[in-house]
Amino acid sequence: MNRADFFLAQLDEDSPVKDYIRELWALSLDKLKSMADDACKNTYGDEVYLRGLIEYTNVCRMDCLYCGIRKSNDKVNRYRLDEDSILAAVEEGYGRGFRTFVLQGGEDPEWPAERLARLVAKIKELCNYEVAVTLSSGLMTKDDYVILRDAGADRYLMRFETADSKLHERLRGGISLRRRIQALLDMRDAGFELGSGFMCGLPGEDDEVMLKNLYLCKLLELDMIGIGPFIPHPDTPLKDAPQLGLERTLKAEAILRIILPGANLPATTAAGSLQPDGRERMLECGANVLMPNLTPVIHKKDYLLYPGKICLDEDGFKCVSCLSLRVASVGKKIVWDIGTSKNYKERNGHVSRT
Repeated sequence: MNRADFFLAQLDEDSPVKDYIRELWALSLDKLKSMADDACKNTYGDEVYLRGLIEYTNVCRMDCLYCGIRKSNDKVNRYRLDEDSILAAVEEGYGRGFRTFVLQGGEDPEWPAERLARLVAKIKELCNYEVAVTLSSGLMTKDDYVILRDAGADRYLMRFETADSKLHERLRGGISLRRRIQALLDMRDAGFELGSGFMCGLPGEDDEVMLKNLYLCKLLELDMIGIGPFIPHPDTPLKDAPQLGLERTLKAEAILRIILPGANLPATTAAGSLQPDGRERMLECGANVLMPNLTPVIHKKDYLLYPGKICLDEDGFKCVSCLSLRVASVGKKIVWDIGTSKNYKERNGHVSRT
């Protein structure tokens, strides 16, 4: 059996781990928050890692029903940052103390693996090989992931969004969950610190789908897990879908910390967009990463995966002092560290390429 097929089969089978996740989901948010906070403190103490996010292109060949920059949305002002603009943002970030950069973009045909690899190599050289580079550039081939890893990329983030096969195909225009899982396995084979995750509250998601979402993260033993609430975008086919509150996301975040204590979990911008203190509440539920947006302000408003996104008119570097106060309000502190996940360190004998 193909490995991706094996994981798909596991999702539908009973197991003690799945039973445990089901038991956790039945607990109150307050109980889960307490358990998750203990698990996070035992693994990461009170430290919160910063990642400098650069949204380098909003051009995308995909047409996912939930996404504001989907190919069919002709209301989007499309842009691509050139290498010099990206390197300028990285250089400033490095000078201000950032030691991890996340390059996130749509699946843009003008940014193939070879071009990204050249950019990664330049970033590493520019920063004296003292930084980690995370890529979030969507589906590529196994050979592409090897090229990117060989160029010095450290991490790859690609959310599966839902672990329900039928829902996945409907939301992604026929692209299978199996293909997504296979790509994640290819990334791990290439040596990446592996990141994925899902949206909470997608139309068609029930508690059984949520159980699968959480279980797939555990089956994959992810090193990084990004989750956030589904927020309907007015220029997508899901514009009239119901908006759920933040509690579902908070419960999922807490359970992820409990079942994967060594993973890095970001307090995502979507949570802060849905609720003013959303990121703080995620930190209280076990999150240990924040990602201030270092994209040039002129382009921030054009990378709208969902409406109501916060901090669009603010320089990302100026956000750090605000984030420090937000983090302190929940008894934690920002650290300027590469912040490799404990999961990855344990699996790879504490060997780091950076």
